Amino acid sequence: MSDAVKAELMRIAHDWDRGMLQNTPDAIGEYMADDWTIIGPDGSIDGKETFLALIRSGVLTHDVMESHDMDVRVYEDTAVVIARGISGGQYQGQSFHVVERVSSVFVKQSGTWRCVSTHLSRMNDVS
Repeated sequence: MSDAVKAELMRIAHDWDRGMLQNTPDAIGEYMADDWTIIGPDGSIDGKETFLALIRSGVLTHDVMESHDMDVRVYEDTAVVIARGISGGQYQGQSFHVVERVSSVFVKQSGTWRCVSTHLSRMNDVS
């Protein structure tokens, strides 16, 4: 697959990070397929509407969201983006700051890349 497609997916990942920093559910939701699923580091599973509702209500806010060391693998209309993610903010009134391995699966739907699945694994390295 072309370097342009990989660059586009990296741009999308960084744009999604910026949307998370703005804590704007509509902006965040633009990058997710309707059936998006997130698997947390504890094995929990949530969907798009549940996740966006946490942000909409203010229960979850971010003041740090970064993707580093991205590896993009493209398979026609499917792509896997693996990164070292740093996120921080507030969840249920408690501060958090974590470094995670993030694996996201994107599918091209109607000409637009949308994330269908995100899996988070906590890393011991907090740098």
